[in-house]
Amino acid sequence: MIRIVAHLFHRSLSRHTRLCLLPYLLCFLSFLHFLYDGIALQGPRRFPLFMNIIDLRQTTVRQIEPLLEEEARHWRDELHWDYRGALELIKRFLDAHALAGCVAFENGVAVGYTFYVLEDQKGLIGGLYVSSKFPQDSIAPRLLEELLVSMRAIPHLARIEAQLMPFSGPVDTPLIGQGFHLYTRQFMLLDLHKTHDVKAGASAGMRLNRWNDRYFDPCAKLIYLAYTNHVDGEINDQYRSRAGALKFLKNIILLPGCGQFVPAASFVLHEPGSDELVAAVLTSEVSPGVGHTTQICVLPGYQGHGLGRMLMQTSAEALRSMKFRELTLTVTSDNHAAVQLYEKLGFHTIKTFTAGVWPR
Repeated sequence: MIRIVAHLFHRSLSRHTRLCLLPYLLCFLSFLHFLYDGIALQGPRRFPLFMNIIDLRQTTVRQIEPLLEEEARHWRDELHWDYRGALELIKRFLDAHALAGCVAFENGVAVGYTFYVLEDQKGLIGGLYVSSKFPQDSIAPRLLEELLVSMRAIPHLARIEAQLMPFSGPVDTPLIGQGFHLYTRQFMLLDLHKTHDVKAGASAGMRLNRWNDRYFDPCAKLIYLAYTNHVDGEINDQYRSRAGALKFLKNIILLPGCGQFVPAASFVLHEPGSDELVAAVLTSEVSPGVGHTTQICVLPGYQGHGLGRMLMQTSAEALRSMKFRELTLTVTSDNHAAVQLYEKLGFHTIKTFTAGVWPR
């Protein structure tokens, strides 16, 4: 899931409301100020069917609140994810006129919106939603094209990443037209009440420990090494450096943008007598009784020996003991070995969605 701007208001918001919009949607306050002052859309764009597309910062929460509530229902009903906390943060930024993006109005009714944030020289498309009550096939591409025109005009922007949940109709064509490389990702679910006859993974003499904050740096190193020359490193450039991996870890563990971290269902493996990690699984709670695997990785050289399977089984069993009923995760379809492992463990795909990276 999924992965933003909660740390921007770290001092002004209570702990309860410090929420990320998506697992990796981050930005800095200075960039938001720059966006607000410098790259507003050039007034409303008019299209057939009386549709206007205007700057998101020119709208109010009241105007798009029904749209946000409808989006939250999709997250709950289709992905078993309580998205209301993230939407509350979106509302705070809308109230401050500090969220860059655009919104489509048809006959005065908000029918869709999209937004982005900046992190250094990278732009992150944080969301795209179009109401199912309106023609998504025509509105979503127009919104996305408008957003990308605005983003591509930002000086020194070198990269754009997007992971768009499938609530708004097809988006591949406008992304390809803008020069994006696309990846198919799967949102998978495991019913923890069902038992599956799967061979238990072995620890191969490794020491298994529950997560502790002392593992931040070793786990960042593990993630960096595990995703070298890996397809997920193409999608998320935070995996390409230890500093980026550490930032990713802190976001999914310390900030509840991908749910509330569950240390009792998060584990690491290391050699006896060594602090160097060889594998890890991290888990969060995204709605009552529903866990989400935010990270699972095994060090190259240790892969293919059942360590990943053992960690997933251990995490699932810990969730069962805490009365969780479901576990979800996301995986890139090109990662065939991982997809096959999850299917053997009893996961099934409930949604596919598009990830995109520009330039190709």
